[in-house]
Amino acid sequence: MANREAQKTIVRKKRTFRVRKKLRGCSERPRICVIKTNLHVHVQVIDDDKHLTLASASTLSDKSRKSCESGKKLGLQIADALLKLEIKKAVLDRGPFKYHGVIAAVADGAREGGLEL
Repeated sequence: MANREAQKTIVRKKRTFRVRKKLRGCSERPRICVIKTNLHVHVQVIDDDKHLTLASASTLSDKSRKSCESGKKLGLQIADALLKLEIKKAVLDRGPFKYHGVIAAVADGAREGGLEL
């Protein structure tokens, strides 16, 4: 049983590195990192050149759970925060997660808010 869990962790880390090796956030086009847990969703906007977190949002702050509606709200919040910083383009970092459900809802919300992903 422990060996199976270790194998799942290794596969997940490989998938994360495979996705992130192609992405790089800069000042003009920061990286939007989406993290899913069992109950919540966390979104961070990261400038990899300066090693700064420009904005963040999560479902913890508005006392909601992980759902597509809350993901869309997070995308809108992140888009609003980036537009205040005069940033119109970003790169989506999905990490080890597939691009569907909550991850796609965050991206759609960000696009609706005026970002170009």
